Amino acid sequence: MHTEQTRLLDEAWRKWGPYVSDRQWGTVREDYSEHGNAWNYTTHDMARSLAYRWGEEGIAGISDDKQFICFALALWNKKDPIIKERYFGLSNGEGNHGEDVKDQYYYLDATPSHSYMKMLYKYPQQAFPYNTLVHENRNRSRKEPEFELIDTGIFDDNKYFDVFVEYAKASTTDILIKITVFNRGEEDASLHILPTIWFRNRWVWSSVNGIPAITVSGNGNLALNHEKMGSYTLYTDTKTELLFCDNETNHAKIYGKPNNAAFCKDGINNYLVNADVTAVNRANTGTKAAVNYDVTIAAGGSHVIKLRLSSNTASSSPFHDFDSLFAARQKEADKFYADIQKGITSDDERNVQRQAFAGMVWSKQFYYYDLSKWLNGDAALNAPPEQRKHGRNKDWKHLNNADIISMPDKWEYPWYASWDLAFHCIPFAMIDPIFAKQQLKLLTKEWYMQPNGQLPAYEWNFSDVNPPVHAWATFRVFKIDEHRSGKPDVAFLESVFHKLLLNFTWWVNRKDREGNNIFEGGFLGLDNIGVFDRSAQLPTGGHLEQADATSWMAMYSLNMLRISLELARYNPVYQDMATKFFEHFLYIAEAMDNMGDSVTGLWDEEDGFFYDVLRMPNHQHTRLKVRSMVGLIPFFAVEVLDHELLMSMPKFTKRLQWLYDNKPHLAKLVARWDITGSNEKHLLSLLKGHRMKKLLARMLDEAEFLSEHGIRSFSKFYHGEPYRVSLYDETFEVKYTPGESDSDIFGGNSNWRGPVWMPMNFLIIESLQRFHYYYGDDFKVECPKGSGCMLSLNEIADMLSRRLSKLLLHDENGNRPAYADCLKQQQDPFFKNYILFHEYFDGDTGKGLGASHQTGWTGLIARLLHRRENPVKK
Repeated sequence: MHTEQTRLLDEAWRKWGPYVSDRQWGTVREDYSEHGNAWNYTTHDMARSLAYRWGEEGIAGISDDKQFICFALALWNKKDPIIKERYFGLSNGEGNHGEDVKDQYYYLDATPSHSYMKMLYKYPQQAFPYNTLVHENRNRSRKEPEFELIDTGIFDDNKYFDVFVEYAKASTTDILIKITVFNRGEEDASLHILPTIWFRNRWVWSSVNGIPAITVSGNGNLALNHEKMGSYTLYTDTKTELLFCDNETNHAKIYGKPNNAAFCKDGINNYLVNADVTAVNRANTGTKAAVNYDVTIAAGGSHVIKLRLSSNTASSSPFHDFDSLFAARQKEADKFYADIQKGITSDDERNVQRQAFAGMVWSKQFYYYDLSKWLNGDAALNAPPEQRKHGRNKDWKHLNNADIISMPDKWEYPWYASWDLAFHCIPFAMIDPIFAKQQLKLLTKEWYMQPNGQLPAYEWNFSDVNPPVHAWATFRVFKIDEHRSGKPDVAFLESVFHKLLLNFTWWVNRKDREGNNIFEGGFLGLDNIGVFDRSAQLPTGGHLEQADATSWMAMYSLNMLRISLELARYNPVYQDMATKFFEHFLYIAEAMDNMGDSVTGLWDEEDGFFYDVLRMPNHQHTRLKVRSMVGLIPFFAVEVLDHELLMSMPKFTKRLQWLYDNKPHLAKLVARWDITGSNEKHLLSLLKGHRMKKLLARMLDEAEFLSEHGIRSFSKFYHGEPYRVSLYDETFEVKYTPGESDSDIFGGNSNWRGPVWMPMNFLIIESLQRFHYYYGDDFKVECPKGSGCMLSLNEIADMLSRRLSKLLLHDENGNRPAYADCLKQQQDPFFKNYILFHEYFDGDTGKGLGASHQTGWTGLIARLLHRRENPVKK
């Protein structure tokens, strides 16, 4: 077993990691406003002066797994109005497409135990254009692109610093830190490099056994003493100025009230930028401290700083083995990923995949949120506004989170989302199945899941509904782990399955309004995809019977069926559960096929597509004939069972035969489950052969869904002429919008009306592979439509994988489509090999859009680049 794989078996190696958020300001957790205006209650400008209640933020930050001690990097180029302690970005109201981080940074490498990590921050040598970025974006319309830092020209002439931050663990509590700064410009440039260490403030909110302290050790290092963590020392390789203050709010600056502490959180900033010598504690003690390296770096030159954060407080020569340990950890990281990437021959593909894995690891965060305390307030402070008890998340008083969780994007989305997290676990399972399994189990714990079985969606509204993909991810991770380890973790599968029984029942009881197996899920994570805002009361009254919600439930039924059969290998009692979910699936299929007559069903035979049905208060109804990803989701409800597996389940098979004999109308709705296909397999699917071919004809039409970069979320058919529906003398419309959203639904910070989204494409690819597993190579369809080229379903899956992968890979001209027309990122040697993993991609050009560090689910590219493995079998 490789060294890194061995470490993953020892929980102690996970004690320290990249658990500091990229943004804590503007979050719901830190919002104590009267009306829940999180973006305005804590702002970027306040952040340097405000002690947070629930977590910490920083650049390249690390902490222990309870975030008692934090370390991050701060910088000052002597021109900025503030020191650079945190990434800057626009709040939702400031951006022309919602919130958006503006700093330029990349996560380059990381092992899953955090034994080695590396990231890059690009810091301009000119004053950071804070006001320009705000002003320009605020004044741009939704039809214009976002104005990014690179668009300001601040990186022109290479007048910036490349700041590489690396960590290597000597042991579980002994961390080597190397900061290497390159001056990319043609002139010498000065810089303050400020490695900063601090304690999360717990003492203001509740009683603790004394306030922790940072002091100067006898050798000019920083000594830390904490009641939970014990003693640590931050060793410095060069003795220089040490600056101390406290992680305490500057009440005078923010609120105009007297301060509780003499030296506030912004003391180091005020000392350097404002030359305020009273802002730091000359007694050399506090709860926040920075090592001040004031350096001048020659043109084209570099400067290296070495530090060591260790629980070994008695080392007389902490740097004697620094270089050899760093080299060893880097070599181990290379060996670990060489094993992972055996089937990948392209250097560019290996680079993209390794940075995808790095982004996944770096996006772990300590997430702390106790809803009861948040709603009711802390005893030591004034009670929050009374409105809070009747507002956001009021029904989640049981929720008490204090765990390391994979974030979608630690700046844009520094909070977990239930369906994002499920997708994260697929690439995580490739490098760290233990963490992937732990994450899937976490959301089913009693302090996350509602007693009624609902999974929390995300902190802006835990009661929103994300697509139920947890069972799918659980079984996929189970199989990937089994393939890697050679043994099935049945206890994991069984544990999650039992909790998902509660969640499945919640869906059935709460989201099937009429009891007819047609489901309503609300927006279901697809934000603005519909004619109406599906998360709100419909302007027409009534309700939507949703093709996507119903299809997700059909998929959920099959996922639970498959897990039941897997568990029945070890305990025959689970055959009864398999029967339950098979019957659920049949009744959903029946409901989708015909809810009374051909007009009210979700399937439109003439169009060959699934649509939502709007039910109005006057009992009228209408199909909303919008061709969007909503109508492709029925494709995901597919499972292929080996004949051998069925024959080993006599009780389950007997029930199947009874249904076939006694309810043949149901059996006929589900494609070919009673007829074996290629290599003695059985198919369970919502799509009978002709329906699947009709859907594929739409999906593989380049005039509709198929783009050069994957499957669009919305048909290009509506590019020239929007879809319109007139109801009650009012007209509603929706059109194909391939790039950023032109709608303010959900803040306008994402768009499902045309772009390519990686997770949905991933599910399409897996579904194609499952269908192929049943039909084999002889079943072919035209792809693209009208081309005359006939491909098997597996060949189509491969084609889509290639198109998606090309988003981030160099093309024949050495360009990456995701970087579009940005020549700096396409051609500059100091930019072109660093990868940003965008939230989604323009449906026409492939340009990366939305959150720029969403390796969360765009990290699925790591799995797509692993084409040598067969996800159907794994």
